[in-house]
Amino acid sequence: MSEQHEDEKLVGADRVLAVLIDLAGHPQGVTLDEMAQRLQSSKPTVHRALSALRRAHLAEQVSRGVYVLGDEFIRLAFRHHSAKPDAIRIEPALQKLAQQYGETAHYAVLAGTEVVYRAKVDPPVGSVRLTSEVGGRNPAHRTAVGKMLLSREVNSEAELVEWLGGQPLEARTPNSITTIPSLWAELEATRDRGYAIDDQENEIGLNCVAVLADLGTPQIGAVSVSALAFRLPLEKLIDEVPTIRAIIAETQAIPAA
Repeated sequence: MSEQHEDEKLVGADRVLAVLIDLAGHPQGVTLDEMAQRLQSSKPTVHRALSALRRAHLAEQVSRGVYVLGDEFIRLAFRHHSAKPDAIRIEPALQKLAQQYGETAHYAVLAGTEVVYRAKVDPPVGSVRLTSEVGGRNPAHRTAVGKMLLSREVNSEAELVEWLGGQPLEARTPNSITTIPSLWAELEATRDRGYAIDDQENEIGLNCVAVLADLGTPQIGAVSVSALAFRLPLEKLIDEVPTIRAIIAETQAIPAA
């Protein structure tokens, strides 16, 4: 097979994936014209990608020219997620944390320079529900779970520079850390105290504390409680760290740190 043909095949695969990702962002459906415009591809090209996805039952046409993700894609996604032992094991702890504090509890792992949320439990009643979602990502340097996990991954400022790979520390709020020396100092402090904080660094009005959660799986994660600052100020949230650790240890049989 020629090198040119290989390149064309790769582009075709990339386009199918781009269409799949675009469909995921439109649960109510999206038209062929809209996808072609967003993906900056011709309608025939997008239609071929949709045809491939439909043959695999990963996409469906629900009306003339309107497409959605197929049930097979959803089935595969849920089967994959439910098979993850860390997500299953941590769920009771997150439920208890959400109920106790009336705030959202997350479990996340590190993926490159980002964190991926493997599990999330919103409070049952009486609280604002966060827009984070299972499978969603955030830059590690702006989150408590990310800084908690990073504190055990990098052992020097030089390693932190290498981990970033030249990527800038982008700010989302005035509190976001944007320099490598500041982030390294925060990681050292996190390692020393055994918990990480997010002082409205990812979203104004929302603070967070996180602790490690070693579930005996190959990848260690972190658990966080995210709270509205006016209702549970950061200082009070920090006071709850021993209780958060105890709840994780109690529900998961993990020794408290």
